[in-house]
Amino acid sequence: MTATLVIVGAGPRGTGLLERIAANAAELLPTDSPLAIHLVDPHPPGAGRIWRQDQSPLLRMNSMAEDVTMFTDERSTLEGPVRPGPSLAEWAGRRREFAPYQEVADPAVRAELDTLAPTDFPTRRAQSAYLDWAFRRAVADLPPHITVTVHRDTVRRIDGPADGPQTVHLGDRTITADHVALTLGHLDSAPHPRHAADAEFAARHGRFHLPPAYSADVAAELAAIAPGEQVVLRGLGLASVDLIALLTEGRGGRFEPTGHGDALRYRPSGREPVLHLGSRRGVPYHSKTDYRLQGPRAPLPRYFDAAAVDAVLATEGPLRLRRDFWPLMAKEVAFGHYHELFHAHPGRTALPWPEFLARYDRHGWYTPELAALVAEAVPDPADRIDFERLDHPLAGLELGTAEELQAHLREYVTADADRRADPAHSADLGAFYALLSLFGQLQRVLTSGRLTARSVAEDVDEWFFGYFSFLASGPPGFRLRQLLALSEAGVVRFLGADVRIERDETTGTWRAGGSTVPGHTVHATALVEAYLPKHALARTLDPVLRELHRAGRIVEEVVSDPDHTHRSGLVTIDPADSRLLDPALGGAPHPRRTALGPHTSLRTAAAFARPRTDAPAFRQNDAAARALLRALAALPAAALAA
Repeated sequence: MTATLVIVGAGPRGTGLLERIAANAAELLPTDSPLAIHLVDPHPPGAGRIWRQDQSPLLRMNSMAEDVTMFTDERSTLEGPVRPGPSLAEWAGRRREFAPYQEVADPAVRAELDTLAPTDFPTRRAQSAYLDWAFRRAVADLPPHITVTVHRDTVRRIDGPADGPQTVHLGDRTITADHVALTLGHLDSAPHPRHAADAEFAARHGRFHLPPAYSADVAAELAAIAPGEQVVLRGLGLASVDLIALLTEGRGGRFEPTGHGDALRYRPSGREPVLHLGSRRGVPYHSKTDYRLQGPRAPLPRYFDAAAVDAVLATEGPLRLRRDFWPLMAKEVAFGHYHELFHAHPGRTALPWPEFLARYDRHGWYTPELAALVAEAVPDPADRIDFERLDHPLAGLELGTAEELQAHLREYVTADADRRADPAHSADLGAFYALLSLFGQLQRVLTSGRLTARSVAEDVDEWFFGYFSFLASGPPGFRLRQLLALSEAGVVRFLGADVRIERDETTGTWRAGGSTVPGHTVHATALVEAYLPKHALARTLDPVLRELHRAGRIVEEVVSDPDHTHRSGLVTIDPADSRLLDPALGGAPHPRRTALGPHTSLRTAAAFARPRTDAPAFRQNDAAARALLRALAALPAAALAA
């Protein structure tokens, strides 16, 4: 008898789960227990929807090719075996050496891969090719008693008893499964009610409004924006970068070198709109560095490790992330920063590293003693790390005119791009590695049940993940150079911090302004919410989750205490093995349903990772795969769905 597993979603997360099944099968699934795996996804396996090959070549990754991997390595802390594999950069340069080899069909992507340097920022189509290969390798690594069938289809619903086979309903057929894993990736929701008024306003006045969306999915919709039209883009993160590229280069404009360093000049096509950019911070995300560490890697973690987290969790009373954990996290990130500064650029420090570290160890992050130590040891303020200033770079700034704001933002963006391209400031990269290391313990904090509901809502979901993206998940540096060129050409205009957008019924336009230039506003006939959509279970457009939610078989994560209730919009899973919590089972984990991905309550696990960072996603995939294999192997033959 053959056991059956249905994996719903065949993108990077489904591929990662499949890779871990292949790695653990020899230990946990006897050869006399065959397993049939059915992968269901309307999009190509491996790449899935977000990373599909069919998207604009203007859309890029925000990671260097050497910083992207789908494989575990010697730093991975797993119960299952480590199965090393190439990063995107390693695979691109030697892809003909890696089985199962199949040449990329698109000649433009082939040409990119042939010349891709480790420190290049690849197109998303190049990543699509890598993910296609990673999927085929995962399938090839499965033992003979495990088979895989791919269905380019959509799962509509799942039903079945907790103690028996599950029926998986596709578009025109059903599959009976012993276990179902939902690896759905990034999902859409119906627009948040706060967008309804703008949508109605746009319809009433014949204007254009775009709610949060994935850029590759809405490229065609942008054609409705007319050349020269005044457009407000709310958001200055990665989605904004993509949309700006599609509305400028995507309309025939081009960038060319000025002959002065990395500076660019933009040659408009005449088909571009005028883009007014604003957000809460009012500045673009910090760009990624395009260099490597100049000194040795810091031994991480040092201050935000298991023992430190245990000590905080052992204290009595409700806990808050920013009050109780952030000082340890900040000290960890700053340790990475100063470790690189002292080891790679000792001429800019005034104390020997051992003396600095011994004194640094003794003081909390927000103590005057530590501030005095840093001032003594690091003479140049530009070499010190200031988290509050980084978080709100325009705080307290008021300018008299919009033109002063454009000049100020161009200076800010130029300085940021220059710094992120200069290895003399590699301490920033040291801080980045330390920032990544926080995720080793952060999941324990988030699943401890000790944070107050308000802290989860305000400190975690609203502040920390946004701050992390602002500091560490920005665009490649050349995007900031392009933004500067667009600003100089008048195609882009900055609105400043604390952007406010109001509907003007008299003119049928949106009126937008910020706090940086008090009283200054612009009028626009198009409004684009230039940030990625946040999935919310109550408004999900995914048919499987919608039906499970309607039937009361999954539950939205809700954190409550006497003072506050926070509904995160995430699907609640068991952090130990990623099984879905089922209200019909009294909130217990469903024995035959698993879910992994950004729609779940394990917030910290991205589908692929930077090599040698002990990525949480790989640990989650491994734990889920091992639990699945154990459960399937334990089923008596008479009970199997097949």
